Amino acid sequence: MDGRTSLGPSHIYEAGLGRNPANYAPLTPLGFLERTAAVFPDHPAVVYGAQRRSYAEFYARSRRLAAALSARGIGLGDTVSAMLPNVPAMLEAHYGVPMIGAVLNALNIRLDAESIAFMLQHCEAKVLLTDREFSGVIAKALTQLERKPLVIDVDDPAATGERVGAIEYEAFLAGGDPDFPWSPPADEWQAISVNYTSGTTGNPKGVVYPHRGTYLNALGNAAAWAMPHHPVYLWTLPMFHCNGWCFTWTVTAYAGTHVCLRRVEPRPVFEAIARERVTHMCGAPIVMNMLVNAKAADRSALPHRVQVMTAGSAPPAAVIEAMEAQGFDVTHVYGLTEVLGPNVICAWHQEWDARPSAERAGLKARQGVRYPVEEGLTVADPETMAPVPADGTTMGEVMMRGNVMMKGYLKNPTATDAAFKHGWFHTGDLAVMHPDGYIELKDRSKDIIISGGENISTIEVESVLYRHPAILEAAVVARPDAKWGETPCAFVTLKDGAQASADDIIGYCRDNLAHFKAPRAVVFGPLPKTSTGKIQKFTLRDRAKALS
Repeated sequence: MDGRTSLGPSHIYEAGLGRNPANYAPLTPLGFLERTAAVFPDHPAVVYGAQRRSYAEFYARSRRLAAALSARGIGLGDTVSAMLPNVPAMLEAHYGVPMIGAVLNALNIRLDAESIAFMLQHCEAKVLLTDREFSGVIAKALTQLERKPLVIDVDDPAATGERVGAIEYEAFLAGGDPDFPWSPPADEWQAISVNYTSGTTGNPKGVVYPHRGTYLNALGNAAAWAMPHHPVYLWTLPMFHCNGWCFTWTVTAYAGTHVCLRRVEPRPVFEAIARERVTHMCGAPIVMNMLVNAKAADRSALPHRVQVMTAGSAPPAAVIEAMEAQGFDVTHVYGLTEVLGPNVICAWHQEWDARPSAERAGLKARQGVRYPVEEGLTVADPETMAPVPADGTTMGEVMMRGNVMMKGYLKNPTATDAAFKHGWFHTGDLAVMHPDGYIELKDRSKDIIISGGENISTIEVESVLYRHPAILEAAVVARPDAKWGETPCAFVTLKDGAQASADDIIGYCRDNLAHFKAPRAVVFGPLPKTSTGKIQKFTLRDRAKALS
């Protein structure tokens, strides 16, 4: 070894062997739609109630969107936001927006106006696609913006609410060319989307995805899950979650059928599975718990075993066992917004099939091993970077590295540098490494609460509590919840002479936060503190668990 890390241009394996258009193209998931539309033009691409569109139609509509946006001056590096449920327009946005080099910002439809306004302003959105159902929160958010985007209403007949935009989506598409000559990115490191995540600081951070990473993770999903060709995929996972964990592109790459679902409720889920013969679906443990506990009147017989991928808060083994008993095969994955959704999977060993059902469920509750497209996964001391022993007991921080990773946080180099310290992405999640190399989460160093698959920042909730006139001190921790996985539990100390009931405080939070972020329980009394005055949240977490 002479220490060289690359060959010189005159080396025999470099001279005359450079990149050119014949042997190199930037990776992008946009090509998946072009190919599938060419190979399977008549195959069903998108199903939404009685509405059915082929891949030829899906491709043409996406190109119309690209053309119409381009005609409005939208192009390279511009942001297009979308406040949409799992409807066809959201799928089309995942292709039409980046076809012109623009960046898609899929907004969490459960957020409040203040959060939406912050995101629209922070990512400098020039266009906003919005469903009528969210017209109230959008109208309020728009009043807080100095520069307002062009607002386009998606007028879904299933929605209620007033239109707030300048033009309706179908009319907007009608002005676009279905043969629009879109171009792939010149550089695969170019941004394709920005997704906001709630951190432990006040404002959410914009996580920027590159074309390269989304291409690889889209294929990684299929490879890790052994997804067959022509899957029928039910959209029970919000497409605003890490761009649907990149399945917005995975399903298209495998010429699958996207079955859109506006609301995730037991009856429409079971009906869609039976009617469309759904083969695959994803969702947080709350979705599994909802299906397990569905009333008999809301159920339909499964046409076959259905593959379910779950992530978020760790699914209880009992829920996994109940799902499998009812005809679902559960695959547990793990990831974060920063790593483009899941990139760790509880890869299954056939010999585990012979174990008792409870033991199998326990094995499936572990987070697992890295995707085939991920380069590194470790559990280590965050300061020394020394890996923990694979003893299933010693905790360390989960860290990742590789190609399925964010570019960084938008306009936040300090947070980006901290996240990538020592050349690894620091997740902030604490886990153990088992002797077989599978990781298992044990705690969250960031104090994030995951409720129904949604991240809730305890600091954000605490900041609202501290604004209450009767509250002297407040701390928020996760409380286990059978339905949501976790919900916020507030511990508060009232000011001398002040009075407030739990209902008063919860109502105040609901008036000042998205409702799902408001505490479901309030405990009154002095807060436990260290000698330096720091609130002992680990003690409060134990108390919250005891309330369950």
